[in-house]
Amino acid sequence: MTRKKVKLTFITNDAARKATFKKRKKGFLKKLTELTTLCGIDACAIIFSPFNSYPDLWPSLVGVQRVISHFKALPEMEQCKKMVNQETFLRHRIAKAADQLKKLQRENREKEIAHVMFQSLVAGGAPRPSLNVIDLNDLGWLVDQKMADICKRIELLRSAVAVEENQPPCVATVEPSWFIEMVNQECDDQMRFNIGDDVIQLPTFGEDGWPNNAFFP
Repeated sequence: MTRKKVKLTFITNDAARKATFKKRKKGFLKKLTELTTLCGIDACAIIFSPFNSYPDLWPSLVGVQRVISHFKALPEMEQCKKMVNQETFLRHRIAKAADQLKKLQRENREKEIAHVMFQSLVAGGAPRPSLNVIDLNDLGWLVDQKMADICKRIELLRSAVAVEENQPPCVATVEPSWFIEMVNQECDDQMRFNIGDDVIQLPTFGEDGWPNNAFFP
């Protein structure tokens, strides 16, 4: 059973909010324990909540003081190197979402212009839409890209055909002459038989692999 996606909004119900806080806190501390154990790093957690009069400290008060003391001993540049607050985090998320939006808009624009191009190529199709200067420029750019791709594909096919034509032809292999002579010599007596007064001999094979003297009296 898949987990249902949770809507990230403030929980107005006090009991539900308290239950969610306890469950989320337990999961967060479990992940923090795995992080420190698997990666061998120093970490601590100080959690303030309206449900407790004192903050929750992990792993302990001594552990929190040790990590904070180690952090304060670092140079100021090192302390602020990867530090972010809520505002900075949200700004990064907004910038990332804006980049994704631009990418999707560009892809949609290319598909729209490609649809216009294919409509123009169909004889007797739907009426061509009215295009402005920007649309015509985008259409010209797309046509140039398609032509470049076609030319590149043609060159690849020509190269493949040229490679195939330059390969040496397949030559049928024949048995070595010494092997043919040995077989003919051993089978010569066995390949003769009489029919009345005539002597019939089955064919023997030459060095070129073809039979010699198929039949003789």
